[in-house]
Amino acid sequence: MTGHDELPAAARTRRLEERLIAAGLSSDDEIDEFLTKLYANASPVNGARMAARAWTDPAFRGLLLAEGNAAAAELGFSVPPPDRHGYQLRVVANTDQVHNVIVCTLCSCYPVSLLGPSPGWYKSFAYRSRTVREPRAVLAEFGVALPEGVQISVWDSTSEARYMVLPARPAGTGALGEDRLAGLVTRNGLIGTALV
Repeated sequence: MTGHDELPAAARTRRLEERLIAAGLSSDDEIDEFLTKLYANASPVNGARMAARAWTDPAFRGLLLAEGNAAAAELGFSVPPPDRHGYQLRVVANTDQVHNVIVCTLCSCYPVSLLGPSPGWYKSFAYRSRTVREPRAVLAEFGVALPEGVQISVWDSTSEARYMVLPARPAGTGALGEDRLAGLVTRNGLIGTALV
C-alpha cells in the first residue's frame, strides 16, 4: 500500500478497524469495549510490581522468567494467552553481563497491560530500525552508557510474543520492601532504555 508509512498511527489503526468490521470479525462497540477494558488498568506500575516481586521472591522470579503469563496472572494482571487472542509474555532479565532492550521492528507490539500505553518514540521508525542495528548508540541517546564488556540483547516483539525487561535490582536496596522497590522501576526500565 503506497503511502501507508506516511499516515499517522491513528489513521492506520482506523483502517485496520474498518477492515475487521467489514469482514464481520468485529464491531465498533466490541473494539471500544476491548480498549476500555485494556486501558482501565494498564499501567507501568503493573510491570514495576512484577519486577519488585521478582527481586524479593526467588520462586516468583523463576516463574516470571519461565512463564510470564502465569506470573502476571498470579499478581492479578490480565494477559490473555495466545490461544485466546493474546500473546506469550516473555520476560528477560538484565545482569552484570547482559543488558536487554525490547523493540517491535514491524509495528509497535508491546505489553500494554503491564507497561501502560507505549511511548511515541517506541512506535517511531527510527527507534524500530536503529535499535536492532546499533543498540549501543540508541541506548546512549537515552542516557544508558554500558561498559564495553556488557552484551546487549535486542528482543523483537510480535503479535504472538511480547517482551518485558526485568531490570537488575539496584545496589543498596536490600532493606527496601516491595512497594518501595516498585517505586524505583520506570516504564523505560521495563523496556530496557533506562537503568533502574
